[in-house]
Amino acid sequence: MGFYDDFDSRKRRKPQGFSIINSLISAMIGGLIILILLPSLINSGLINITSDDIPTQKIPSQESVATTTEVNVNVNSGIVQAVEQVKPAVIGVVNIQEQRNLWTSETKNVEAGVGSGVVFDKKDGKAYIVTNYHVIAGAKDVEVALADGKRVAAEILGADELTDLAVIAIDDKYVDAAAKLGDSTTLKPGEPAIAIGNPLGLKFSQSVTVGVISSVNRTISNEETDWETEVIQTDAAINPGNSGGPLVNIDGYVIGINSAKIAETGVEGLGFAIPISDAKPVIDQLIQYHKIKRAYMGVKLYDLHLVSQQDRQNTLKLPDSVTEGVILYDLEKFGPSAIAGLERFDVIVQLDDQPIKNSSELRKYLYKNKQVGDKIKVTFYREGKLQSLDMQLAEYPDNQ
Repeated sequence: MGFYDDFDSRKRRKPQGFSIINSLISAMIGGLIILILLPSLINSGLINITSDDIPTQKIPSQESVATTTEVNVNVNSGIVQAVEQVKPAVIGVVNIQEQRNLWTSETKNVEAGVGSGVVFDKKDGKAYIVTNYHVIAGAKDVEVALADGKRVAAEILGADELTDLAVIAIDDKYVDAAAKLGDSTTLKPGEPAIAIGNPLGLKFSQSVTVGVISSVNRTISNEETDWETEVIQTDAAINPGNSGGPLVNIDGYVIGINSAKIAETGVEGLGFAIPISDAKPVIDQLIQYHKIKRAYMGVKLYDLHLVSQQDRQNTLKLPDSVTEGVILYDLEKFGPSAIAGLERFDVIVQLDDQPIKNSSELRKYLYKNKQVGDKIKVTFYREGKLQSLDMQLAEYPDNQ
């Protein structure tokens, strides 16, 4: 008699509804597991999803986003062209002075300073260079530092302290180009201005700075010469060593000779240049005569506003309304003023019907408007009475 295990056949059957619920729960759990593992399966390559499987916009790959293209740009602006036109004519000017040893009394030549200059003409075997008077003042010798670093001896043709201009020359074989002088009378505030020179010496030779014309009608005073100079104001950086270099417009023409910079704490972008239209006649005379031929009155001057009200009334016997003018403090014995009949303590108030407030205005009018040999009408007070006379101007003597 055999033994049969009938346990399964005798199991209790489960209800059909329970099987459906169990299937749904299993499907949900399985789907959740697939969602969690899907990224890992894709990255491992077990599942490959193509663009056909994803009906959405294609996302650029990381490689295509990072791809860059190298572009070469040829910058050829008006400023670049102007600099290329003038730069070959800009040189360094080296002031060489004699120095004496205090203990041995031996002398040697030393570099006393370095400035800038610009070649403006080539003729008769010479290259003519304009620079500032103060750049070559006191020099025993002057050397020119060329763009290639070579230094050659220069000749001083003429220099003028009042205008702060000087002209030197070198053999034209050392120079290939000359800058073109422009017209500073048409300048307008806001137009581009380019300064080229040697700031802080030859180490930074032919440096270029760019700005604008800040003003065309500025006046700066020189206390050493008691002279006022009309200048161009610019915010192009002008530092020690730039003096004598050119200020250039956008067309590559020289519109000024850089001359001074206010160097005070907190002051920036305030540079000055001598207008080239004012410099041209000075340059011409320095080449032709090696000096400036100025009209001469033969007087020593003293400003009236420096005199007390009591002295104006008691000594000069001037009306109370006269507060400005120039006192003839002394006259040269055979000078133009003495010959014309002017006397000591006369007070000049007008020249050619042009009001004169001080000695600076008198010299400015005389030097800018009159030539040697011209006649001038002088209006003055003597002993409280207003008078006038004409005089003929002489040439300013070399020993004055």
